Amino acid sequence: MSSDSPPSPTEPSPIEPLPVDPRQRILLVTGLSGAGKTTALRVLEDLGWEAIDNFPIRLLGGLIGQADSDGQKSPLAIGFDSRTRGFVPQDIIELVKDLSAREDLLITTLFLDCNSGELERRYNETRRRHPMAQERPVRVGIQAERELLEPLRRWADAVIDTSTFASNQLQQSIREQFAQTAPQDMSVIISSFGFARGTPPLADLVFDMRFLDNPHWIEHLREQTGLDEAVGAHIRQDPAFQTAFDQIRQLLLTLLPRYQAQGKSYVNIAFGCTGGRHRSVFTASQMAEELTEQGFAPTVLHRNLGSRAADEIEGPQA
Repeated sequence: MSSDSPPSPTEPSPIEPLPVDPRQRILLVTGLSGAGKTTALRVLEDLGWEAIDNFPIRLLGGLIGQADSDGQKSPLAIGFDSRTRGFVPQDIIELVKDLSAREDLLITTLFLDCNSGELERRYNETRRRHPMAQERPVRVGIQAERELLEPLRRWADAVIDTSTFASNQLQQSIREQFAQTAPQDMSVIISSFGFARGTPPLADLVFDMRFLDNPHWIEHLREQTGLDEAVGAHIRQDPAFQTAFDQIRQLLLTLLPRYQAQGKSYVNIAFGCTGGRHRSVFTASQMAEELTEQGFAPTVLHRNLGSRAADEIEGPQA
């Protein structure tokens, strides 16, 4: 190779899987009522944890270790607070200490805190009754619960103060803290569709492939699809295809790891053409192969592959 040859573009490194920890992971989520426990559990569920709220912790020993139908032991996110039956902080601490001594378990405790003024504002705004207020003012119930939970707060492995958080900020904080070790990988869906038959409502990224030469107007290709070799060869002959394909591929390899790091559960990438049978199908299939080589495991869906070829919807012949 001559010294004046242009440098080849840098290829993104394939995603390396994290080492598998054989221990069953248990995340205990507790804290003050109104501090965001339900929101945190929903995010954890999106990240792949099996989330259970208001679970009596004294029964935890019987729950852990149970295998799923596929023989795997699910990572568990267990929510509990002062409303949970049998809630005695010191007893919970002793139980978890005993369970933590087991070599087959990895137990972490997350405590969600919030200042009393903000909690009172949230309860007044929603008109909910504080579980420990009964007929007393909300602030009295908050103070009583704070004193009850103080041993758990001091003992917890991690504390998140949600006083200044909106719901989306708490969600982001949970993702940042737990996405890197999330039990469930991000799901990547690659789909093809026809604009003439409606755009997909849930797509995160949409690429319009109608700038490519349309195989529909080639007589022997009309009844074939983007999965047929002859159609693929015709699309590849278009001078714009390879340049656009490489640029889209590079964009996806930049974005997908970032989405994954943000804890996004699903990314739906849609490729469209006019009828959804040729250009979009071929491009989606080729992109799925490229992403598979880079360590992803995309699911491929061709929405309009079975639709009939119709001249009326394909527009004027180029």
